[in-house]
Amino acid sequence: MKKALAIMVVALVFSGCAGMSPTEQRVLSGGAIGASGGTLIGWAAGSPAIGAAVGGGVGMLGGLAYDQYQKSQGRP
Repeated sequence: MKKALAIMVVALVFSGCAGMSPTEQRVLSGGAIGASGGTLIGWAAGSPAIGAAVGGGVGMLGGLAYDQYQKSQGRP
């Protein structure tokens, strides 16, 4: 049962990003990476939830900035 549920979750995660534009993928990836890092830093500082929220927001902005840079270089 647990194995089937894990397989379904993985399939949904990977298929959920299939129709996204490169900009959306970069912003989402930046947000996920930022939230992960923010959680670790927040955990060490005593508030993982606030760390995740701040890290996710900063990561999304970083992903958007990276996307704009890639577009200025002529890459999709």
